[in-house]
Amino acid sequence: MKIALINENSQASKNGVIYSALSGVAENKGYETFNYGMYGTDGESQLTYVQNGLLASILLNSKAADFVVTGCGTGVGAMLACNSFPGVVCGFAVDPTDAYLFSQVNGGNALSIPFAKGFGWGAELNLAMMFERLFAEPMGGGYPRERVVPEQRNARILNEMKAIVYKPLIQVLAEIDQDFLTETISGEKFSEYFTANAEEGEVRDYILSTLA
Repeated sequence: MKIALINENSQASKNGVIYSALSGVAENKGYETFNYGMYGTDGESQLTYVQNGLLASILLNSKAADFVVTGCGTGVGAMLACNSFPGVVCGFAVDPTDAYLFSQVNGGNALSIPFAKGFGWGAELNLAMMFERLFAEPMGGGYPRERVVPEQRNARILNEMKAIVYKPLIQVLAEIDQDFLTETISGEKFSEYFTANAEEGEVRDYILSTLA
């Protein structure tokens, strides 16, 4: 599994703490982790929580990532933004139980976390435990187990509805403000990670042409 981390600008200073907790859990599972920033360095390209959603959609639809971990101060803005774009089913978690239940009941492909609200003493421990429970079992396994059939059916119906209701990402990319798109994909590591991991197709071609 390829896991992408995306921080928005207000919480960029916590990127190192978040990435350390995430990558430690991912490595133990044999997963790859890619840190798309923000990194909290001077002069880096800015990411708002809206851009978190767009970037998550680009990574998931192009298969550059299989799962996205994101968030903002409250976690709500990033969750709403992610779910505004095609191909993203984003949950919200404050504690390990939230993360586990989202993984098993909803089986989504992105998780938003509040990185300001309640982020105090022991925050890195809570993050590590959230990531451990998030990736403890294959996504969509169901909880409780006797609910697995209806839960998987509902998750499938949601994905089918989103495919009908939302525009294809390639159309979104062509219609949105191109300066907004360019800023979204201007992170220090984006080009390296995206080029190496995205599958061939319209989304990859469009993004690479924009970078060029």
